[in-house]
Amino acid sequence: MQPYPFSAIVGQAEMKEALVLTAIDPSIGGVLVFGDRGTGKSTAVRALAALLPAISAVVGCPYNRTADDHHGCTCETETPKKEEMRPTPVVDLPLGATEDRLVGALDIERALTRGEKAFEPGLLARANRGYLYIDEVNLLEDHLVDLLLDVAASGENIVEREGLSFRHPAKFVIVGSGNPEEGELRPQLLDRFGLSVEVTSPREISERVEVIRRRNAYEMDTRAFLKRWRATDTRLRNTILDARSRLADTAAADEVLEDCARLCIALGSDGLRGELTLLRAARALAAYDGAPAVGREHIIRVAPMALRHRLRRDPLDEAGSTLRVRRILDEAFAA
Repeated sequence: MQPYPFSAIVGQAEMKEALVLTAIDPSIGGVLVFGDRGTGKSTAVRALAALLPAISAVVGCPYNRTADDHHGCTCETETPKKEEMRPTPVVDLPLGATEDRLVGALDIERALTRGEKAFEPGLLARANRGYLYIDEVNLLEDHLVDLLLDVAASGENIVEREGLSFRHPAKFVIVGSGNPEEGELRPQLLDRFGLSVEVTSPREISERVEVIRRRNAYEMDTRAFLKRWRATDTRLRNTILDARSRLADTAAADEVLEDCARLCIALGSDGLRGELTLLRAARALAAYDGAPAVGREHIIRVAPMALRHRLRRDPLDEAGSTLRVRRILDEAFAA
């Protein structure tokens, strides 16, 4: 069954906007989605990937590389010229996945049948140039978290074991979801996510009914439902592609940089990753809106999702992270 149309997802505006921004500029980093189960988190990721244009990759290459990209890749297709179009990859990382399943390992079958040492690609290889989706990310084992941190920082997966030394490109957008009541995320991994959003089940009867109505229509006649939403999804795809082309020319004046710094200082954000992510997200939003330059209004719109997970704990402040960000926004930009 084809993925559910992105435009047909009811509500969850902040989650959808965060995913769109990372599609415009993957350097923003991943998206962390915390909230209730059954709120369309995995559906939204798959829908966005299906919405994006197919990628061009070397025929037979398990790393989704292009013909002119040989950096960090020594797969068997070293001299191919033919390319094929592939859907933007979306790879699930199961909660019980082993390290070998994630990073890859020695191809045992080939070693036994041919006596050759060869690398069997893992999930990180398949996710290159796409999305890695991790459900229950806050329950991920520590050693897998460490591996993901290394790969996310370098954009390359390096495997050295069993006499085998291998590396391949691994650049992807991580989308993690979970329920905060089931455990907290390690600070090191939390900081690697560019954006963080909170999702809740719809409270209005009309909205819940619309979710049920659309999902039922999709399951009863998928082809007709996809046809109904195709034009809307196509317009969104074109808007994303236009934003990508405008991104490099979207200016950010010194006043905008000062706003980013002032806001992060007021929030007590550690390091400078907060300012950089805030600026990238605001620039992507400006490009998405068709604005020639980043304005304060763009910073205000993306600040909660870019900064709420970077706040220091304040035991004397019982307000949630979103309320704290909005309060500081009001104070910092009161004029």
